[in-house]
Amino acid sequence: MSRVYKIVSLAEWEAALAAGRFDGSAVDLRDGYIHLSTAAQAQETARLHFRGQAGLVALELDALTLGETLRWEPSRGGQLFPHLYGPLDPAQVLRVRAAPLDGDGVPRLPDLAP
Repeated sequence: MSRVYKIVSLAEWEAALAAGRFDGSAVDLRDGYIHLSTAAQAQETARLHFRGQAGLVALELDALTLGETLRWEPSRGGQLFPHLYGPLDPAQVLRVRAAPLDGDGVPRLPDLAP
């Protein structure tokens, strides 16, 4: 599990680039950490939380470089999800992938690296 992902709007990502940091989207700020997903979890996260939202991207991160601010905590169905306790430095993003909507309005996240 070395790669983790954050689904955000392109506008949020562009704002993070301009600011030099990403403090999280509204749900992250409410919960006190940045919600991330593994490759195996990301598509279900997209289906449950981002259906109908166009203009999204998936940020790819190396979990090993996030250090102690990354914690694995139980969430949906008891699965361990990665949560980032602190801001994300845009320089840590390895790749930005478009997440176009499929016919059901669910963002598609194909070919995510595990």
